[in-house]
Amino acid sequence: MKRSAFRIPRNLPFKHTRFMIATEKKLYTYDDYAALTPPDSAQFQLIEGELVEMPSPTVNHQRVQRELGFALLQFIKQKNLGELFYAPMDVYLSPTNTYQPDILFISNERRNIISDKRIDGAPDLVVDILSPGTAYYDLKKKRRNYEAFGVRELWFVDPNDETIEIYASLDGKFQLIVDAQAKGTVSSRLLTNFSIMLEQIFAE
Repeated sequence: MKRSAFRIPRNLPFKHTRFMIATEKKLYTYDDYAALTPPDSAQFQLIEGELVEMPSPTVNHQRVQRELGFALLQFIKQKNLGELFYAPMDVYLSPTNTYQPDILFISNERRNIISDKRIDGAPDLVVDILSPGTAYYDLKKKRRNYEAFGVRELWFVDPNDETIEIYASLDGKFQLIVDAQAKGTVSSRLLTNFSIMLEQIFAE
């Protein structure tokens, strides 16, 4: 589909492919990313110096985000634990890494990383809902950087396979603490007493 509104600054030469941008420049930085013109900027993430295009979410992706996000929001507000945000919301980790997690939580103790335009640092909890076009980046590069920059808990939710993997940061390294599919209940180690049934997350 042709994008008539696709606007990129002239000083960023590249050729456009289906899900990512192959560029003549070795690395892009946050300054290049920030120069993208809205609404196009919401369609990209900066991953290890690459401007990576994110496909539009599917209906099922949005259902999963709605159900899990609503449950998390209710719990966090009831317990007054901090703030919950949804994509698109820039999470700045380094000059070459700015992501837009599907759901992210920041505790009250770390509210200082919330600025007017972006999140300046690693959220306490990140949820990435996988899609075929982004799974490689989510599971490999972004996972590695979430670990390195100090995300305390990471959820990978796969709407197609109806699976959830939860990783907790222990001594600075992610360890798989939940690996569930289709049925049953999953719980957060970070958000004490938060649990949710997979049947609720993947309900259509």
